[in-house]
Amino acid sequence: MSVEQGYVQVSGPRQLRATAEAAEVRPAPDGVVVDITFCGICGTDVHGYTDGHMLPPAVFGHEWTGVISAVGDEVTGLTVGVRVVGGVGPACGTCRQCAAGHARQCETAFAEANGVDEAAPAHGGFGTRLRVSARRVIPVPEGVTDVEAALVEPATVAFHAVRRTAMELGSVVVVQGAGPIGLLTAQHARNAGAGRVVVSEPSAARRATAEKLDFPDVVAPEELAPLLMEITDGLGADVLFECTGVPSLLQPSAELVRRGGTLALLGYPTADSTVSYADWQTRELTVIGSLAYNHEDFLGTLRAIAGKRVDVASLHTGTIGLTELGAMLEELDSGHSSHTKVLVDPRG
Repeated sequence: MSVEQGYVQVSGPRQLRATAEAAEVRPAPDGVVVDITFCGICGTDVHGYTDGHMLPPAVFGHEWTGVISAVGDEVTGLTVGVRVVGGVGPACGTCRQCAAGHARQCETAFAEANGVDEAAPAHGGFGTRLRVSARRVIPVPEGVTDVEAALVEPATVAFHAVRRTAMELGSVVVVQGAGPIGLLTAQHARNAGAGRVVVSEPSAARRATAEKLDFPDVVAPEELAPLLMEITDGLGADVLFECTGVPSLLQPSAELVRRGGTLALLGYPTADSTVSYADWQTRELTVIGSLAYNHEDFLGTLRAIAGKRVDVASLHTGTIGLTELGAMLEELDSGHSSHTKVLVDPRG
């Protein structure tokens, strides 16, 4: 697979297709063209690759950063040469949710988070350049490196989840899963005032990464319940963030939360789960689903990274070129990869 000026898409289960880009890519009147610097590989990309049909085409490669190379005639406030990340625009003010007063659930922004963008072609950031709506690009502050910028999108997923819990200061927090989302969630929870953060992860390599991020309570899953009961005098966690998406863990996760506590769901399962409705009701659990983000979540995440309150660079464990994408997707799907977050350099 050779890609010099073009992009890569999923064409079938475990199949990729390279497509050449036109010599000149022009933005829509309300759009921009971004020359991609890096695009991170997300677990969603891996699932889309193995399934061959799961993702909207523009979602395959959604963790991107780059430099604006062309600006549409109707665009203001953005210029050629500005570094940006791909995100979602502010609440539109006109959709049904906005009209009903629920701006944080803006349908336009949620559609953008799921790959709907009239100004963009049907591909994501695994390519050399990208047409995108101007409202979806967010300038990168000075002091944020290109590698850090490439990790803004997953960091924003975690920021959104922590924000949705509205956790109280001093909370005992459990983060289940120390992949990129789990490690970022743990950092945001610490910033939000958690009194103690316990990270549970089966992989020794990922546990080591959590420890390097200055989390002292990092345990294997079988060690979680005893430690948590010791910390809380048998009560359980105030907040548990489930970041693995393993369906069989949903009820066991709920059982680690104290009566009146909060179970926050970030990991996205691909199968149904069996839970005890009576248990959840009897113990008055608050269950919070979290998917994607808002525009303001991106701004908050960028400020946290620029202020060195969240370390995203430590999650970066490798950079590859587009020609290596297929092999890396296979490796990440195998479950035996030592990588935390891999970036694709389309010109590498």
